[in-house]
This record gives sequence, structure tokens and C-alpha cells, in this order.
Amino acid sequence: MTIVVVGEGMIELSPAGQPRAWTLAYGGDTLNTAIHLARLGHDVGFLTALGSDPFSDQLRAAWVGEGLRPEFLLTHPTHRPGLYAISNDDRGERQFTYWRSDSAARQVFALPGSADAIAAAVQADLLVFSMISLAILPAAGRAALLDLARAVRANGGRVAFDTNFRPALWPDMEDARAAYRDALAVADIGLPTLEDEEALRGAETETGADAANAIVDGWARAGVGEVALKRGADGCLVDGTLVRPAAVLSPVDTSGAGDAFNAGYLHARLGDQAPRAAARAGHALAGWVVMQRGAIPDRTADAPYGQMIGPTNMDRP
Repeated sequence: MTIVVVGEGMIELSPAGQPRAWTLAYGGDTLNTAIHLARLGHDVGFLTALGSDPFSDQLRAAWVGEGLRPEFLLTHPTHRPGLYAISNDDRGERQFTYWRSDSAARQVFALPGSADAIAAAVQADLLVFSMISLAILPAAGRAALLDLARAVRANGGRVAFDTNFRPALWPDMEDARAAYRDALAVADIGLPTLEDEEALRGAETETGADAANAIVDGWARAGVGEVALKRGADGCLVDGTLVRPAAVLSPVDTSGAGDAFNAGYLHARLGDQAPRAAARAGHALAGWVVMQRGAIPDRTADAPYGQMIGPTNMDRP
């Protein structure tokens, strides 16, 4: 059982708890999901590019140490990884400042090693990507990612897509909406977030429960057979039911919560758990993440990985 996740991993700066002090780590939406899946015992490749600089060497070593397969971590000879800084308000809600416009990951599908990586990725049982994965790529790279998704499905694998819409990464809304429609057309499993969907739909958005149901119906009409709509602290709408988290938390840092949910959900589904049970698994992992600082926290004694690890079997259609 092989999972390939596509996207960008960046250097992360997060507050260290005292003035002018920062903690240096790493993160990125699909990277976070990939690492959680590897910690849960899966065979995971993260298809991206880093540079040949010392920071890239450290990131590569750390990610391989987490269990990600090295052959999917390509190297750009001159570009470097992106950088972002996190700031949080009193409720733990995060804001990001980015330096990523020239990152190595943007050129991943143009590198000499990409053909071998794509050939290996086509054999995946599950391919995972997000709208951020699409947003960072030039047109040719975006087309290559969508072609990869089609090839995975043609080979009997499945494709999971997370909206994760960040307006600042797109030149205009029409470009974003076009990429969104293209992604829905190649997805089997949808992991959207209510606020992202509302931002993409704009004036078309309904309100309350009507909005959530309309979003799920829209994904179904686009051909996405399984949809888990994330609604933050309210829970996840799946199979027509709002599955709530087991506890109400006061988050320290919400960075990476949705990415952790995705990993917990997909892990449970790979283990043949029903979608509602998978939503509870997603909530458990996301709940642990939001009580730590950083997008991909170090393991702690109360991390739920050990409780969640079990046999996996996502049968190919």
C-alpha cells in the first residue's frame, strides 16, 4: 500500500515564547499530511523539490527520518525552499507571512528526475494533493499534476483532494475556480473546508446547514464519490451527519489542524473504517495538533499515533 502526496514543504518560523525569539521547524499543508501518514505506519512518498543548500539538506534528512521515501524528494540546482512565519491571536488562530515565490517546489515537474518520480507515483494506491499544490505550480506543472492524478486512477488507484484555498496564491478568482473544477474532475475523495468553499463560491454561497449540504452536493455532482466537509471546531459533515470532535478545546495553535484531520481520516479509511469513524480519527489527530505549537509538532507522550495504527486495506475499484 503506497501513498504519494504532492506539494511544497517550507521552512517554518514560529514564536518561541519570548520577544524576538523564533523556533525553526518546517511545514506545508500536504507535507504535514504526509508526515502524519508516515507516523501512522504508511509507505509514503512526498513528491516535491528542495535545493542543494544546507537548509534543504536539513529538511531532506528530517523528512526521511520521519519515514518519507527519499526518491520523491527531488533537488533543484539553484532554487531553495520557501519560508513562512506564524503569528497567533489570543484564540490560537494563525496568520502566515510567506517568502515562497521562487521556491524549488514550484519547478518539481520540470526537473530531470521528475520522469522517474512520476513513473513511480503512477503506481500509488492513493495520491493526495491540494489547491495549494496546484497554486504553486506553473501551468505546465499544474497540467502534469492533473495528468498524474488521471494516470493513478487509470491504474486502479484513488485520488484525494483538499481545497485549502489561499487567495493570495492565485492571480485571480477565475484562475482559482478553473483549477478547482479541474481538480474535482480527477478526485475520488474530497476533503474540503467550509470557509474555503465559501470563499471560492462567493455570492453563490448559501448559509448555515444549507451551505454545507450544497457544497457536498456540488462535489458529488462533479463526480467525487466520498466527501468529508471540515467545519472547524463544529466537526465534519460526512454521510449526511455532522460528526463532532470528542472534546471542546482551547487551541494553542491551529496551524496544520486540517492537514492532521486529512491524515487521520485517510488512515482510518485505508483501514476499512466507515467514513464517520474516519472523521472521529481525523478529529483525534487534529485535536492533538492544535494543543501544540507548529504545523507538524514533535511527538509527545499523549500523541494518538499508537492508538490509531492498525492494518490498512483500501481496495482498488
